Amino acid sequence: MSKDAVPMADGLIHFFNVETGPIPNPDKYWRVPDAIADLNEKGEFTIVVPAGKYYMGAIKRISGEKEVGPPLVGDLFFISSDKTGAPKVYPVKQGEEIDIGTISEATAFKGWTMKDGITAIEGKVIMNEEPVEGALVFAYAAPRMFGKPDYVSDRADKDGKYILRVPEGGDYYLMARDVYGGGPPKDGSIMGVYGEQKSPKAVKVYKGETKKGIDIAVVKFPGRGPREEGMDRFTSD
Repeated sequence: MSKDAVPMADGLIHFFNVETGPIPNPDKYWRVPDAIADLNEKGEFTIVVPAGKYYMGAIKRISGEKEVGPPLVGDLFFISSDKTGAPKVYPVKQGEEIDIGTISEATAFKGWTMKDGITAIEGKVIMNEEPVEGALVFAYAAPRMFGKPDYVSDRADKDGKYILRVPEGGDYYLMARDVYGGGPPKDGSIMGVYGEQKSPKAVKVYKGETKKGIDIAVVKFPGRGPREEGMDRFTSD
């Protein structure tokens, strides 16, 4: 629920495994959740996750859509916190069912700014030298780029510009797509990687730096007809 006790009806609940990434911090970066479930009309949910320890958050779009990804200005959003304000950890044991009760923490997201200390990668998503509005850029720690990505940008603006915020410096491999979910691309979907399709290039960024000029060229997936070279990279998660 929100702090005004309004159910986050038709929103999304997010679970982030403590062992697979840093503490979620939407003011600085957006970590891709390890598990996601729908919230019903009462703001309730049921989700099955592997045993482990999790951070939990939820989002309800002011647009009414159930799009997965970073919160936008005005969206109801929260990361469940303890009394000190630190993200709360929820232990889950094998075969155990947990009722977490009612949580009333959501507030309207006020957005983020490129303030000091932000580590980010910035550039444009282009196709045939033209900007691609609405594209997402995903960051992976390994060049194979299969499975769940580690971090994701907000959608590219009308000029194709994206900003991908990450928690720390390092080498990142980037993939651009027009959809958030994984799986084989559908007819007409766009996709591309930074570097060559079969030889992705790492982007090295230092902590507190914004690495600029990292443009990603994408192509439109041709469907079930002949594939362009390197398209097999995107057909499996």
